[in-house]
Amino acid sequence: MKIITKILVLAGFAVTLISTSIYADTIRFWTTEEQPERLARQQDMATQFEAESGISVEVIPVTETDLGTRATAAFAAGDLPDVIYHPLQYALPWAEEGILDTGAATDAVNNLGADTFSPGPLAMAAYGDDVASVPVDGWTQMIVYRKDKFDEMGLAAPNSYQNVIDAIAALHNPPEMYGFVAATKVDENFMSQVLEHVFLANGVSPVDSNGLAPLDVATTTEVLDFYKAIVEASPPGELYWKQSRELYFAGQAAMIIWSPFILDELAGLRDNAPPTINDDPTSTELASKTGIVTNFSGPSNPDGAAWGDVRYFGITTDADTDAAMAFVEFSMNEGYTQTLAIAPEGKFPVRGGTADDPDQFKMAWSMLPVGVDRKAPLGELYAQDMIDEIVGGLDVAQRWGVSEGQLSLASKIINSQIINRLVREYIDGNMDAASTVAALNSELAALN
Repeated sequence: MKIITKILVLAGFAVTLISTSIYADTIRFWTTEEQPERLARQQDMATQFEAESGISVEVIPVTETDLGTRATAAFAAGDLPDVIYHPLQYALPWAEEGILDTGAATDAVNNLGADTFSPGPLAMAAYGDDVASVPVDGWTQMIVYRKDKFDEMGLAAPNSYQNVIDAIAALHNPPEMYGFVAATKVDENFMSQVLEHVFLANGVSPVDSNGLAPLDVATTTEVLDFYKAIVEASPPGELYWKQSRELYFAGQAAMIIWSPFILDELAGLRDNAPPTINDDPTSTELASKTGIVTNFSGPSNPDGAAWGDVRYFGITTDADTDAAMAFVEFSMNEGYTQTLAIAPEGKFPVRGGTADDPDQFKMAWSMLPVGVDRKAPLGELYAQDMIDEIVGGLDVAQRWGVSEGQLSLASKIINSQIINRLVREYIDGNMDAASTVAALNSELAALN
């Protein structure tokens, strides 16, 4: 009897050992959110996760520009962290190189409910039947416009080339009001982002699944003509994000294209970028008169597109898989509001809610405080339909080369600034449309 009891005790002890060793005691998490306040929020979330799971998380800041080289070196040494918070550009290359455990990421998404995620960010990370990494947050570029002026003139929202042109015809009255402030400074990445959005809106891309794709003359001419129209409705000079924000904040622009990081500034929450539409730099007047469009279309692409930037949790092939998945799932579920709270104005929820409460995280995000010198929730500053538009843009977010598996080539094209330069040549009247398309195809071919 004593022998049997001893065997049962030992067996129970063995089961206990097995059950407590399913997860590692500690996992390592690389994050590019390295600002002190953001690191502190991530550490708080890691502490909460440890309290619930018994797994501690070492939060390791990594400068984003160093992320690629550090990951490659760690992979070669067999010393990758368990989880990496990373930008879109690494998802597919790292999956192909064997850095990411795509099966673990797919399991995590399925455990959370794939249909609770925005389809755009999942599609961007598609890797065969898997996803390379788990979408975490993102933002979409926006057409920011004076909704009050549009309403006064009975104008439709600027969600298409034609609606933008119609609004320019009605509202362009310089110098009191410019119809648009378009990017024209060739060596600014801002122009690259704006142009990619405008090209995507008309379904035009310089790459396909086979690599470089010659630009079609007809559809690219539509893009060029539209861009020339918005430039002609802009002030003269070398324009980029700075002038577009200043003119809009002064009440002298009907439309601009900007990132969501303008949303808190619009509401007078940053002293270094105040609205100047009136004498009160803390006023929310301009925010109350503003509307946004994330998805807009060209004549050859009626469904349109939104330009999106998405961040992901990558579970690595060196990870303690179960522990890493547990941390990712916690960060996207119980801890998801805290994940978004790191920087709400630039972290739109890619997971709107749960199966039981589909809007849970979207609503929680809308009430997170944004701002620098003053703080307020976006949901108190902007109407619900605008909040829905902000988050909804991620459903259809796109980037050149992602769905085609050619993100690296597309990035090379963008970074060359060939498109910026030749579009500017066209705008300045130095070439006609057909010659511009021919020059684009010729110079881009030389990059391949």
